[in-house]
Amino acid sequence: MAPLAESLAAAATIVARVAAGRSLSAEIERAGTEPNEARAALVDLCYGTLRRYGRSQALVKALSSRAQITDPQVAALLWCALYALEGGRYAEYTVVDQAARACVIMSQHRAKGFVNAVLRNYLRSRASLEARLGADPVARHWHPAWWIERLRAAFPAEWEAVLEAGNVHPPMTLRVNARRGSAPDYLATLAAQGTPARALGAHALMLEKPLPVARLPGFADGAVSVQDAGAQRAAPLLELAAGQRVLDACAAPGGKTAHILELADVELTALDIDAARCADVERNLARLGLAAQVRVADCAALEAWWDGKPFDRILADVPCSASGIARRHPDAKWLRRAADLERFADRQARILDALWRTLAPGGKLLYVTCSVFTEENGAVIDAFLARTSGARRAPRAGSGQILPGPEHDGFFFALLEKPA
Repeated sequence: MAPLAESLAAAATIVARVAAGRSLSAEIERAGTEPNEARAALVDLCYGTLRRYGRSQALVKALSSRAQITDPQVAALLWCALYALEGGRYAEYTVVDQAARACVIMSQHRAKGFVNAVLRNYLRSRASLEARLGADPVARHWHPAWWIERLRAAFPAEWEAVLEAGNVHPPMTLRVNARRGSAPDYLATLAAQGTPARALGAHALMLEKPLPVARLPGFADGAVSVQDAGAQRAAPLLELAAGQRVLDACAAPGGKTAHILELADVELTALDIDAARCADVERNLARLGLAAQVRVADCAALEAWWDGKPFDRILADVPCSASGIARRHPDAKWLRRAADLERFADRQARILDALWRTLAPGGKLLYVTCSVFTEENGAVIDAFLARTSGARRAPRAGSGQILPGPEHDGFFFALLEKPA
C-alpha cells in the first residue's frame, strides 16, 4: 500500500482540477492507477473530500486567511487532509505528518509549515469550529446554497433528508439477469460465498457491503449487473411485450437497455451521441448475451438516424443535472450552477418534441431523469403536455419523483401515452 502522503498528494492534484471545473471520473481515469489498495485510497480521498467539499472549504477559511493560500493545490491538500482526519480511517498524528510530507511530493516545500499549522489548529479548536460552521448552511449540509434553497422550496418536509442522502456512500445494488436466473437463487449463491445481501424487488439485490465485481458469482458470464434499485424501475414501467419495436434514446452506459432486453423479446434500437459510450453499451450487452442495434446519434436529430418507422415504446433517459445521484458523482454538486437547470430543461424539451414524432399511435414514452429538481422534471412534462395535442400522462404505479434514500438514488419517471 502506498504511503498516505502519496495518496494525499495524488488526491489533492485531482481535487484541485475538479475545483477548477474538470470531471472527477475523467480525472480518476486519467490517473490510470491499477485496481489495488493504493487506487482504493486515492478514490476514497477524492470522493470523500468532494462529498464534504462545502464543509472543508469553510474549515480552511476559518483556520487561515485568504492571503495564506496562494496555490490551489495547497488548498486542495488541506481539504483532503481534513477529510482524512474526520473520516477516522487514519490516526490524527499520521494525517498531519503525511500531509506535510505530501507538500514535498507536490513540490510545495514552503507550504509544509503552513499545512502542519492549519491541521494542528483544527485539532485544537474543533469544538468552537463546529459552533461556527453550524450557522453556515453550505458547511452544515455540504451542498451549494442555491441547491439547498431549491430543495427546501420543492420538498419542505424532506429536503434535509435528501441533502443527507447526497453526502453518504451509495449502496451497491445488483440486477439479476432474468434470462439467466432468479433473484432468490442468486441471493442463495451470494449467501453461500459469505456475501450478505437482501432483495429489494423482483430482480434487485442490495449488498450489505460493496465489493469488486470480479468477486460477484457469474458476473463475467452475464448472470448479474450492477444497477441502482431506482434505475431498475424504468424498464418495468414501459409495459413491455414481445415483438414491440423499442427505442432507448439516450442509452449509455446500457444498464436500462440491457434490462429491457432481459424482460422481453423486443426489437431494440439504442442511441447515444458519444461513440465511446456506445462502445460501452455494446460491451455490456455482449457480456449479458443480449443484442440490440446500437447507433451513434443525437436522438433529437431525427434526419440522421430515424427510418420513419414508429416505435411502440420509447425510453427517454434524458441528460440532466444528475442531482439525484450526487453521492455517486459528488463533483456535480460543485460544478453545476443554478443557470444550468434552464439549459437542461431546454434540451429535455427538444428531445421530447423530437421523440414524440417517432412514437406510434397508442405507444408509450417513458421520460426519465436522475434529478430531484422540479425544473427538469414536473415542469418539463407539464409544459410538454400543454403544447402537445393528444398527449397524456398515463397513470402508473411507481412513476413520479423518487427521492434518494438508503436503498436507491433519486429519479423522476413520467409515462406518456399517444392516442391510438
